[in-house]
Amino acid sequence: MTDRSLALLDEAARELYRAILREGGRIRIADIPQQDAETVQALLELGLLKPYLSDGSLSAINPRSVSARIAADLRTAGTRLLVQAEEVPDLLGGLTNAYDAAPRCHDRDRTRTSRVVVGAKDIRHQIARLTEELRSEALCLHPGGARPAEAADDIVDHARRYVASGGVLRTVYEASVLSDGPSVRLAARLTELGCHLRVLAVPFTKMMVLDRTVAVIPAAPDASSAAFVEDPIVVDFLVRSFETHWQQAERVNWAALTDGSNESVTREQVGRLLARGLTQRAIASRMGLSERTVAGHIARLRESYDAQTLFQLGWRMRGARTGESGGRAPVGPAQPVAAPVGQ
Repeated sequence: MTDRSLALLDEAARELYRAILREGGRIRIADIPQQDAETVQALLELGLLKPYLSDGSLSAINPRSVSARIAADLRTAGTRLLVQAEEVPDLLGGLTNAYDAAPRCHDRDRTRTSRVVVGAKDIRHQIARLTEELRSEALCLHPGGARPAEAADDIVDHARRYVASGGVLRTVYEASVLSDGPSVRLAARLTELGCHLRVLAVPFTKMMVLDRTVAVIPAAPDASSAAFVEDPIVVDFLVRSFETHWQQAERVNWAALTDGSNESVTREQVGRLLARGLTQRAIASRMGLSERTVAGHIARLRESYDAQTLFQLGWRMRGARTGESGGRAPVGPAQPVAAPVGQ
């Protein structure tokens, strides 16, 4: 039995089979018209006709037995294909690792190692064109605080299409994003699609690398122009820089953050930076807040951790996070909001 023979079992083949039955279930091969030869061959391949060479005839076979045999064959073939499908990731695992580790190549003009594009509209157009062409991996460092709320749906739609095509998208945001509700909700939507987003509490420069072959970096302090770099050595350096930032960045449970208030999100981030040893002024500068606002969050954290001094608060918060001696859990209802997850 073949797919071709099943396809040929059309109404003409069925009528021929019924005609043979009307002849007593038997027909001489010599009596078969030339135009019916292909149809007869399909019935033979399916097993609905059986040849008898001794008298040069064909005999009709009970369709019940043929149906049972075909169904059994298909189930066997399906089981075999399912087993093979389960083995494919292991068979290609080594090649996948090699692909991830290798620099990407494409058929673009390698004589041009970089070019500068001026204007936000043209920059977005060039990036959109590249993401349609280079769809395996996008690495993004995205400073600047909150994401534009009015662009959320477009960002999600673009990310959905990128991930659906098999692309992997990893993005590092500034820690100040955690204090902006719309940005947190956008990050939660992107995470649901399969994107990977982390936050980093140290300054970094805006950057995007596509398929490890083209990098987009600012060409002016105000980001009014961008350089599209294709030099393999420069791109490799930028990829390694991204990976360093990615390892330093923190995982965030974005879905959990969407359930908390902006104030609790901000206070949690203040606590994280304070536990790292940053001063009140440094935290205010890093998060784009006033020192008075930061002081208010610290006061509530000191109350939660029953700490008399900033040194004592930082020490207790570090201990609570690492489980070291001297660590003390918050007093009262205050709970960490940005719980780590596996992004």
